[in-house]
Amino acid sequence: MPKTKQQKQTSISQLAQDLKAAKVAVFANFQGLTVEQSQDLRGKCRVEGVSVLASKKTLVKRALDEAGLTGIDPTDFVGGIATFIGKEDETAAARVVNNFAKIHELVSIFGGILEGKYISATEVKNLANLPNRQQLLGKLVGTLNAPIAGFVNVLADNFRNLVNVLNNIKEAKV
Repeated sequence: MPKTKQQKQTSISQLAQDLKAAKVAVFANFQGLTVEQSQDLRGKCRVEGVSVLASKKTLVKRALDEAGLTGIDPTDFVGGIATFIGKEDETAAARVVNNFAKIHELVSIFGGILEGKYISATEVKNLANLPNRQQLLGKLVGTLNAPIAGFVNVLADNFRNLVNVLNNIKEAKV
């Protein structure tokens, strides 16, 4: 049964709100997947905190216009369109879709939105290869901690050498 005009307007408003709140949005085609594969993709998205909305291109276009995101025309995309929205992690949506597309050839990435600007499919794939926020913070802490740890090791080494010298003197006298 087709959607009523009111249902379509509600869908457009909800998608526009989600796009405004999103850190990243990825547009992809996953038509042709079996129901099991589609549910698997949605499950992986749910685990990563990514919401999925499959809708008509014209509704996505209207939602983009309502959200104030210009320069994107989903009607140019070939096939159906699904919008993957990541509100917590900038790389989650791109990573989930890209990893799923590697396994299932039917899935194709059209492009996405990052910080309110359109990014191409290649840029989405590059974004997917970046570590997530937690991994980047861990690397930052490790990098900041390295000089301090090196300094502590140098100081500890001097004390260790002093203890060894005193032990050698002690053993020489005994």
